[in-house]
Amino acid sequence: MDKRAKFTVCAAGIFVCYFFYGILQEKITRGTYGTQGEKFTYSLSLVFVQCVVNYVFARVILKAFPEESADTTRPTYYAISAITYLSAMIFSNMALQWVNYPTQVVAKSGKPIPVMILGVLLGRKSYPLKKYLFVLLVVIGVSLFMFKDGKSKSSQSESSILGLGEILLILSLTMDGITGAVQERMRSESKTKSGHMMVNMNLWSMLFLGVALISTGQIFDFISFVQRYPYIVMQLLLFSAFSALGQFFIFWTVSDFGPLPCSIVTTTRKFFTVLASVIFFGNPMLTRQWIATVIVFIGLFLDSFYGKQSVKSK
Repeated sequence: MDKRAKFTVCAAGIFVCYFFYGILQEKITRGTYGTQGEKFTYSLSLVFVQCVVNYVFARVILKAFPEESADTTRPTYYAISAITYLSAMIFSNMALQWVNYPTQVVAKSGKPIPVMILGVLLGRKSYPLKKYLFVLLVVIGVSLFMFKDGKSKSSQSESSILGLGEILLILSLTMDGITGAVQERMRSESKTKSGHMMVNMNLWSMLFLGVALISTGQIFDFISFVQRYPYIVMQLLLFSAFSALGQFFIFWTVSDFGPLPCSIVTTTRKFFTVLASVIFFGNPMLTRQWIATVIVFIGLFLDSFYGKQSVKSK
């Protein structure tokens, strides 16, 4: 398959899978259960179920389509990338206690920046200046598009320039950058394939989450919740299935194209999801959002045609 066509397939797979993933995630976590309107609050357990299904899916894929070469990647790399990947999610979710959701989305839209910086510092990558400028255009456009006008409802840290919520978001972005840098090392040193990456990342994530679930006792509360509302099992399985498929496309993108193109795809996914709702459901867009749309498309166009040159490992 042509490289550009392969990247298009990967990007489309990420967009479609995580579109349905997001719908199911909201249905599970924001829905109410039973006559008392009980809420689902077992986020660690939810991620653990995801990792189990992802791991099983990756094992099946590897069995059906075995990789040509054996995996020579250091287990340390898998362990570090798993713990930084999980930490990024945890810090991001914790930040919502002090900042509102739009602030979190805008902050996470800057993910390609730490991925690039730490890719250079730790991942031994080299990018031309124009690559930084094109990616910065995409980040600015997405941030401008997702930003919500009006006063924030967050309280405590609202008056300060850098509160606890903002610090947690910076830590989350740093963890994203470290994950990308370690994955870059995997590609450059061991030519790690997507199947091996998916199996081992989820295996280590399961181990870390298993320890956390047992030490906090959340696993027992989660099992009790599922016993009270068994119909949630189907939602969890569908949610995890889209997660597994989406992660398959993510690791395919990382192994074939690198963490930076993958982070650009996952960042712009939110933008295109909102844009699709505008087109198909007639939701109005502000002038600022139309300007942001143009900026994103310019950034993506320039990066697609001029940003792929001279990107190399040191």
